[in-house]
Amino acid sequence: MSTAEALSLIQWLSPAFPTGGFAYSHGLEQAMAGGAVTDAAQAAAWVGDILAHGSGWNDAVLLACGLRGDDLGALSEHALALSGSSERWIETRDQGRAFAATVSAITGRDLPPRPLPVALAEAARPLNLPPAQVIGHYLHGFAANLIGAATRFLPLGQAQAQAALAGLHPLIAELAARAADSGLDDPHSSTFAAELAAMQHETLQPRIFLT
Repeated sequence: MSTAEALSLIQWLSPAFPTGGFAYSHGLEQAMAGGAVTDAAQAAAWVGDILAHGSGWNDAVLLACGLRGDDLGALSEHALALSGSSERWIETRDQGRAFAATVSAITGRDLPPRPLPVALAEAARPLNLPPAQVIGHYLHGFAANLIGAATRFLPLGQAQAQAALAGLHPLIAELAARAADSGLDDPHSSTFAAELAAMQHETLQPRIFLT
């Protein structure tokens, strides 16, 4: 593992990378508009549940399988099938397309559009980084994007938002270590409120985010 390889991963998962992540709230906007999430503690709890029991965990498993060398086409189909709503399907598809296009442009590789965790797996395979490190960075970026949505919508102060994100670090580290050894029998989701919020968001007006 080299510093340059680690820096590539950090760049790809930074807020500045043009995946379109800033445009998506993963249904959180609906939860905030409906009063289910009203402060930093509730936002952190909502995001933590998604990471541990919802699409965050499923993305981590798909990423681990992709890094391990599983067929990326089959993983892409699996990722889309796991999307619980139309907006979630659009979110992972469009973010993955933007991610693959940008990595292709800066590396010279020809990466096809795939759902986001599978696109990252394909891009990160040559980096020779430990799977838990790649997964941990991915989950941190996932959480940071959602905390960022809460920062703008509620709004949260910057210190509150950063404290909420920092409080999720132990959970992210634990999930990354567990997901590194996971397989396609391990995806699961029990975050029904988040899935329903993503469905309800399709008709929310006015709204800031695409999902």
